[in-house]
Amino acid sequence: MEGRHRRRRKRNRIVLVLAAAGLALAAASTIDRDGAGKESSAGWYVTVYYTAVESHHHDAPVPVTGCLVLDCERGEDPLGSYPEDFVQAVEDEGTGRIVSGRHAGRYLNWSHDTGFWLDDAPRDSHGRPLEPFVSAAADPAVLAAGRELRITGCGTAEDGTAIDRGVCDRLRSASWRIMDEFTPGLGGDRHIDVYLGEETGPDFTSDPLYSSLHNATLELKRP
Repeated sequence: MEGRHRRRRKRNRIVLVLAAAGLALAAASTIDRDGAGKESSAGWYVTVYYTAVESHHHDAPVPVTGCLVLDCERGEDPLGSYPEDFVQAVEDEGTGRIVSGRHAGRYLNWSHDTGFWLDDAPRDSHGRPLEPFVSAAADPAVLAAGRELRITGCGTAEDGTAIDRGVCDRLRSASWRIMDEFTPGLGGDRHIDVYLGEETGPDFTSDPLYSSLHNATLELKRP
């Protein structure tokens, strides 16, 4: 399972838009050591990802082909037909729970190097089940697998406005661990992606919880 990654095309566009400002911000940020085995690090870009749920999507169904088992690449077996917007969400986020048909209760997963496959759980890039409000992704050169962290400051939204207080509180209350990796090219310096679990309703990308934090502050546990 080494090498599985997710693709998030919308976030890739955001990263490109913010590249110039982000480089300057990262260069200016500092790491303060508190002597307690932790580091406070400013200037981070935090995005979120989630598991799509078929029942929250209502486009016309489209057939999906791929792998019937986990250890397979670019399979061509029929995996069922699902709402087109659900399939797109799976491709964007990496995983979706099926609620209808013969595969109800299973997961339709996707990665850039494997394509679609059926599974019994949403998976990280190493094949382990994702844990809501625990699993996080980063480029390995930025934060190594297993690194533990907390979000201590939510920074601002892209337009400079404050992050919804309830959203910030939920993200700050979690203890995250780097267990996942970005698709090559979608991560970058001082960028982490945190896993929220299942979407809670239609149009989840408009939910306040689906937020990007700019200039966030992390508390990193020293390796």
